[in-house]
Amino acid sequence: MKNFVKEGQKLPLYGVGPYIVYSMVGLTVIGIVIFGYVLEAGFLGNPWVYIFRIAGGILMAAGVIIWFTGALHSGMDKNIADNKLKTDGIYAWVRNPMYSGIWIFNFGLSLMWHNVCLIPIVVINWLIMTIALKNTEEKWLLKLYGNEYEAYKKSVNRCIPWFPKKIR
Repeated sequence: MKNFVKEGQKLPLYGVGPYIVYSMVGLTVIGIVIFGYVLEAGFLGNPWVYIFRIAGGILMAAGVIIWFTGALHSGMDKNIADNKLKTDGIYAWVRNPMYSGIWIFNFGLSLMWHNVCLIPIVVINWLIMTIALKNTEEKWLLKLYGNEYEAYKKSVNRCIPWFPKKIR
């Protein structure tokens, strides 16, 4: 993987992203295999099957849209190469749309199995993402952008897309 686009670029293009994504996806798949096929525990019956699957499908679609918008439609690569903080577009709604999209997609995937034993995995994935981001990328961004990033952190959620807060 090419991690720097041009000379003088201060942040890696991928950072810890692949490790966070592989961890979340791997944990979700392991949970599905263990609870869905090995232990066959935690399955819900009707009408929960339909409720979980509809909600799961909606979350999976939302996750793909959020990831796609952040990864391929935001121009983030150029901002990284130019050492500029990205705060518009999808980044005005969530600071980490690519990670969020994967997390939301995995949440939806977990719901598709209508298995309550998979719900804690969603929380564990959120913790993995949050702890990894706080201890790596957020420190890098704070060091690089200082007060600009601090203000951005106060107005935009880390992982859950939501309306930006107005800072007084």
